[in-house]
Amino acid sequence: MSQKATFAMFETMGGARVRRIPVEAFPDFWAYVYLVQKEQYRVLIDTGSGTDTSHENLLSGLKQARIEPSGLTHIFLTHAHIDHFGGLAKLHPLTSAKIGCHELDLQTVAHHEAHYAWVGRRIDSFLAQTGLADETREQALSIFRFSKAIYQSVPVDCTFESLDMCHGPFEFLHLPGHCPGHVAIRLDDVVFCGDMVIQGVTPHLSPEWIHPYSGLDHYLDSLTQLEHWGKAARCFFNGHNAVITDLPAQIEATKQNILRRMSKAVDALHNPLTIAEVCRAVYGETGGYQQLLTIEKTGAYVEYLYERGMIVITNPGDVEQGQPARYQRLWDQTQTIAELEKKILRYTYIQEGI
Repeated sequence: MSQKATFAMFETMGGARVRRIPVEAFPDFWAYVYLVQKEQYRVLIDTGSGTDTSHENLLSGLKQARIEPSGLTHIFLTHAHIDHFGGLAKLHPLTSAKIGCHELDLQTVAHHEAHYAWVGRRIDSFLAQTGLADETREQALSIFRFSKAIYQSVPVDCTFESLDMCHGPFEFLHLPGHCPGHVAIRLDDVVFCGDMVIQGVTPHLSPEWIHPYSGLDHYLDSLTQLEHWGKAARCFFNGHNAVITDLPAQIEATKQNILRRMSKAVDALHNPLTIAEVCRAVYGETGGYQQLLTIEKTGAYVEYLYERGMIVITNPGDVEQGQPARYQRLWDQTQTIAELEKKILRYTYIQEGI
């Protein structure tokens, strides 16, 4: 979210007080963290990015809520993306709060350096197979590596699984797709949904072979689970913009946005294209961090289409020699998009049978 976010206060039907604290995670990119007070619990949900500005915003927001970091009882992470968990490194020395995350994000949070060395090799391999120019690929890798400069590993006290997906009045639901260990957190009649649904954009996705549990199939299934699990919720607090009060409408808008992007990819794939070429067809020319995000998301779209037999690799001989794969759709555009719509919207029918 590029526009400046705002501090706000809410109260749940069960009497919990919620403070929404804006932090400038990166220049002109704002995120929300949430301070929740109920009974003996003083819980911080997410921590911002850990940049100097983000950390100052976080401390200022806590001060505005009249809570010192030392007064926190718990820190719960919705997911291990740097704009949501990076603030732990600076916050940890100031508090004795118990830190919790999903087990699939444990390595990222608690063993960050080793995990990112491992993931970095996968991303390097992926980028080499997209067809990006060497110089562009190195720029994208350098952007990926920047998180090592602002975050150092912080021990995790518990995973949500070890708590049987609930702790006191808080309940957790695993929602992979945007991030392997993404969760929603339910308290009384509200849900903290992280980046699962964000107005106006489709949350970031990446191919499963870079990050297991991060593909489009997992994300679509998680949307269905969230809609069912959150039926009784009055509002949904997300990580970057306004409170969501009509979740089904937002989920429908998100699916339509995915279909719109993937339809552009299908249109372009009447000719054999690399992932980088598909990315340009869908998103145009991009640069910087946006380029890394769009090439990973395009990789997730191509992976989904390929695994479901809607596109094929046209140059297997070149691929055997280490060259980027070129993909082409098997059917005409109308048939492919119709099949794609049916597959994406089928999660609606699954939800009705729950």
